[in-house]
Amino acid sequence: MVSQPADRPKRVNLRRPDIMKAVEALTVSHYRSPLVDRIRAQGGVLAYGDLTVRLAKEFGFCYGVERAIDLAYAARKYFPEPTRIFLLGEIIHNPEVNEQIRALGIVGISANPTDEELTRITKEDVVIIPAFGTQVATRRKLEAKGCILVDTTCGDVMSVWKRVRQYSRDNVTSIIHGKARHEETKATTSQATAYGSGHYLVVYDLEETDLVCDYILHGGDKQAFLERFKGCYSEGFDPDIHLQTVGVANQTTMLRGETEEVQRRIRRAMEQKYGAAELGKHFRVFDTICGATQERQDALEKLLQEPMDLLIVVGGYNSSNTSHLAEMGEKKLPTYFIKNAAKMVSPQLIRHWNQHIGQEVETRDWLPSGPVTVGITAGASCPNNLIEDAIRRLFEFRGVSVEQILPEEADRAKQGA
Repeated sequence: MVSQPADRPKRVNLRRPDIMKAVEALTVSHYRSPLVDRIRAQGGVLAYGDLTVRLAKEFGFCYGVERAIDLAYAARKYFPEPTRIFLLGEIIHNPEVNEQIRALGIVGISANPTDEELTRITKEDVVIIPAFGTQVATRRKLEAKGCILVDTTCGDVMSVWKRVRQYSRDNVTSIIHGKARHEETKATTSQATAYGSGHYLVVYDLEETDLVCDYILHGGDKQAFLERFKGCYSEGFDPDIHLQTVGVANQTTMLRGETEEVQRRIRRAMEQKYGAAELGKHFRVFDTICGATQERQDALEKLLQEPMDLLIVVGGYNSSNTSHLAEMGEKKLPTYFIKNAAKMVSPQLIRHWNQHIGQEVETRDWLPSGPVTVGITAGASCPNNLIEDAIRRLFEFRGVSVEQILPEEADRAKQGA
């Protein structure tokens, strides 16, 4: 255990070699999978008998997620108990990972802490800001407390913040493609109003984008517009004024193709309204799609071109990037969005998330008998050990263990015993 510094500096180096060595040992044991690595190395396919499993080329933890988890573990090593460590909301959107974080003695509080929660925090405490970031007002309150902040905000998220802050300074309204209630989008909208005179409007999909475009071009019933987008715009937002000059940004985990279409439609509306020569005065856009999100979407798109009978998507039910992978699969073939392998109860029963109705549902006779090919992918917040669990369970349904298919797995298990 690393001894706690006596002076408790407000800026600490959590990436000391001794700390990171200890962190790596823990994260490898908690989240990594040599089995998945081996399958990837042999082309992403594991077949035996009448069952074939195909893995997407890219899935699971991205760099930003790994960094956030590493920093949370490093914080516990640097500040051992009895130092109190709090976490705003969830470190990432994966229940197993968050359970491991809690097991370290890190206490979760609201992503936007209440006054009662804030009164519990003192300058002697440590507070972890999750990968999604936090709202400007929350950060300022914590800074005023004098506590130590461990900021794990993803770099791609901060790139979006940089853009919307510039929009704000230039009196440009940020139109943000995202989910208004998602922690990341809430953090981004707070950036859009905290550093200038800008405003924001959040659009979820192309239907809402078209409503905005129609208002830009033709105006309309202001009160009806504000009621339609209630909870999705800044205080004092007036569509008659604040849709005259706009800049598009996005929640980093949205579907790239949809975000690009949002950009195209708003650009076209502004050009029709003001003319091509004046477009630069009224419209701005920057590419703020997360690279890792796009890689996973591209990899799934390629996987879906292979002959498969069904798709398993593994990840937290409240994970935005994972939900979009499930959406992509649903358009092509039977798709089951599960948070872990235990949801595959038997070949006759699977419990999976239906994001269209917002609840878990049951499907019977989901795994066909006879020859079957199953595709598997996972969101950026899903660890590889959960992918391994899903692979093992599928083959167990066929009465075979992975150790029978890959003898080296049996040897590895013996060595670890």
